[in-house]
Amino acid sequence: FTWSASGSIMSESLASSFPTVLAFVVDTARCTSNPNTFMSNMLYACSMLYRTRLPLVVVFNKTDVVPHDVCLEWMRDYETFQEAMDEVAEESGFYGSLTRSLSLVLDEFYSHLHSCGVSAATGDGIEDFWTAVDLAAKDFETDYLEDLRNRVNEQAAKKRAIARENIRRLQRDINETEEKKKNKTDT
Repeated sequence: FTWSASGSIMSESLASSFPTVLAFVVDTARCTSNPNTFMSNMLYACSMLYRTRLPLVVVFNKTDVVPHDVCLEWMRDYETFQEAMDEVAEESGFYGSLTRSLSLVLDEFYSHLHSCGVSAATGDGIEDFWTAVDLAAKDFETDYLEDLRNRVNEQAAKKRAIARENIRRLQRDINETEEKKKNKTDT
């Protein structure tokens, strides 16, 4: 949804009207079974965050099946994630090497991320979800709105510069036309 044109239009429209937060829902059972899957999900979440610039809550779903503690630990502790990668090293090859490299890069991403575990089946963790949404909404007010104002000001400055350049060109063209008319009447 967020990568489609309509998704971008909707998220930008919502964000221009009131606090908007993205919720990235992760299948916890799949992530805990393979650190490569976890990393793929985190990269996708990271790309959404940087594409939209909106606050993001990573929601680890299906916590009634598998607790999300492992995922949180991988996010907090680089070494723990590397140990999990060691356990699947034989089967991962190049992808495993890439995943190891990316895990170090995503440390900064994790430090600014809101996350929680939820069970859609039992409702466990819903309060934590709303708490994470409230925190992300505060980030919207402090970070996103400032960024939006800066982008609006930047666009306005670009438009003013283009308008000044167009006026300068128009004035030059008028002067050239008048000069040509004057030269034509003089001859």
